[in-house]
Amino acid sequence: MQSRHNPALRHLARLGRERKYRRSTGEMLCEGEKMLREALSSGAQIQTLLVRAGREAELSTLLGQAAASGAALYTAPDALFALASEVETPQSVVFSCRQPVWTAQALNGRQQVLLLDGLQDPGNLGTILRTAEAFALGAVVLCEGCADPFSPKVVRSTMGAVFRLPCVQLPLEQAAAQLRQMGLPLYATALHADSVPLSSVPLGSAAVIIGSEGRGVSQQALALSDRRIIIPMHGRAESLNAGVAAAIVIYEMTK
Repeated sequence: MQSRHNPALRHLARLGRERKYRRSTGEMLCEGEKMLREALSSGAQIQTLLVRAGREAELSTLLGQAAASGAALYTAPDALFALASEVETPQSVVFSCRQPVWTAQALNGRQQVLLLDGLQDPGNLGTILRTAEAFALGAVVLCEGCADPFSPKVVRSTMGAVFRLPCVQLPLEQAAAQLRQMGLPLYATALHADSVPLSSVPLGSAAVIIGSEGRGVSQQALALSDRRIIIPMHGRAESLNAGVAAAIVIYEMTK
């Protein structure tokens, strides 16, 4: 690859920067040797792979596996390689793969579900998905106003969980109705006069709503929930980072 106008290079760059383009192609951008290993071991469909010139030999095994799975392989010098990367210090590999497709049917049979209501911070979203997968949570539902789960920052933050964790994108009302049909109670995390500690409700078979970083759980989510729960805190802080709050809830649900 010798030109910045190379179609494969432009494709990778657009995947990293344009949500609309990611949606239209059904692909996402991933970076790094670890993510490539995770993608291959998870059976992800790798489409286009760009390796930094001079690193082919040390990555030959991974590149061979990617090529055997049908990926188109390219090499590029540092200056061109950096155009496809979304990080300040690019690694040795940038690649695109098909986005995992999780429909509403993926919720069937799940006993522990986390719903995210307007969670917009990509780092928090990636952390939550990584935590949910680490604790074998049943599924995560992204409702209205959430960050793109296939943006490069979210994908990096998941550390490979994006390939495996059922992550369903559904309107809140539709998700709540389906979970109720499954017999799962729906709890919303909110500081309110009638909120109860999350340890006082049965979370082993339940769905919990986590709100956005700025405004918390929406009024719609509160109206749809069966009960409001809180994480008891004894310090002076009024609230927790959404990623931290979700991690505590996930632990309580899966312990």
